[in-house]
Amino acid sequence: MPSTPIVGELDLETLFPPPSLPPSALAPQRLPGTGTESLAALQYVLKDNHKRWNIFRNDLKQHNHAAHRALALYALGGSGSLIKEFYEQDSREQLPAVESPEAITPVNFVDHLGDGRYYKGYVTFLSQEIDEKGIPIVLEKYIFSSRFQYQEGASSRPEMLSRFMLSVFHALIHVGHGLEFGLKGMVAEGVALAAVHDVYGKEFYPKHFFTEGTQVPTEDTHVFDIIARIVRDDDLKVDNAPVPRTVFKQTLAEHADRIRDYAAQWTIDVTKKGEIERKMEELIWLSSALYAVGGFDEVKGFTADFYLMHVVTSSLFLLSLITSLTPDSQALLLRAYLVAVLTWWVARGRPVLNIKSFMASTSTRLAVPTCEGNDSSAIPKEHPNPFLPIIQTSILHPNNHLLKIQRSFAHFSTMYGSKPAGYHKGTELEGAELLDGSLFVRAALLTANYMGSVEKPNVWSSRGFFS
Repeated sequence: MPSTPIVGELDLETLFPPPSLPPSALAPQRLPGTGTESLAALQYVLKDNHKRWNIFRNDLKQHNHAAHRALALYALGGSGSLIKEFYEQDSREQLPAVESPEAITPVNFVDHLGDGRYYKGYVTFLSQEIDEKGIPIVLEKYIFSSRFQYQEGASSRPEMLSRFMLSVFHALIHVGHGLEFGLKGMVAEGVALAAVHDVYGKEFYPKHFFTEGTQVPTEDTHVFDIIARIVRDDDLKVDNAPVPRTVFKQTLAEHADRIRDYAAQWTIDVTKKGEIERKMEELIWLSSALYAVGGFDEVKGFTADFYLMHVVTSSLFLLSLITSLTPDSQALLLRAYLVAVLTWWVARGRPVLNIKSFMASTSTRLAVPTCEGNDSSAIPKEHPNPFLPIIQTSILHPNNHLLKIQRSFAHFSTMYGSKPAGYHKGTELEGAELLDGSLFVRAALLTANYMGSVEKPNVWSSRGFFS
């Protein structure tokens, strides 16, 4: 019997209420510009998207990003008309929603994992679970508990944490939106997305992964130390292939154990006050550096990689995710995230991090074009805050990922932009002591230049960085 769809207006209002304030001071704050019109447009988009469209936009299980763009526009002060206009464009490439062949229950939850036909059934069930138990308990149970990783006698291995991470982080991103904006419907959709996503290979996070890291480390190992050690490992390489996901699967098949071994050297001591925030900050610096420094070549210029871009945008939501987790699950989230990030970095060709060249050759300034007929002496030669025109252009840009990565860089700059050179002194990564808080504005400017203007947009690169 097909599951009952959630289409009632009262249910939809409960699933997608007006966004709440950010869940913590670390989470991204909102820019001015929103009003009743933009709120009405946002809620219309979220409800309509929930009713009408599939979470996947094709049979390849590429993801529906309509809600992500609408929420990013709202957070950056976009108008209601713009939110609706872009939603109409995004709707043209969506698949219609389908009802689940049967209802999902506690009894059959693991029986239909990886089957996209049951997505609506999972959403209905998880919405009810959230109503009864609350979001933190649902996340702890269905994403992080050992019970939903491996079950004796089950027809398939649940591996929900793997599904949560390996969909190019989209399930994590979807749930992260729900937590950042206080939207129960987004959390239910995100966990349901994880449930119907595929597992690439078996035991991306093996059983022992869930008991590792529980001992108190004797010394602190920075995430840049891990990168330096991987760089020295000449065996940790893969061959290019026309389809990036094929390279990713090849990376898993050939190097998953080795990558996990490196990631296990990273230390998190949950007994230390502020440790989760410090280690989360390391991951944010790492994600931005892999994308920006790794994408920069002094001769060839900058390449904005599509997959490493997702590493950046997903790292933004760690700040909201940790607010709903226990300390042990916070640490598990960060360790699992690092394994996934390292795997994607290797799968993209392990681009070199030449920090010295990056810091010497990239700009932190955005020039102001001189208008013909104006007194150029009265006009500043550069924008006093380059993020303002960057965000303005990103809001209007047709590419739906650009404003998300620029929102990420803008927020990271507010948190870490004042960190001086020497902040990362003492790590094993060559040149890390040169890296300062300007990383984020440099990355934003390189991205803006690469992606082009509203009138002449460019697209992300999927070539990778293979010699």
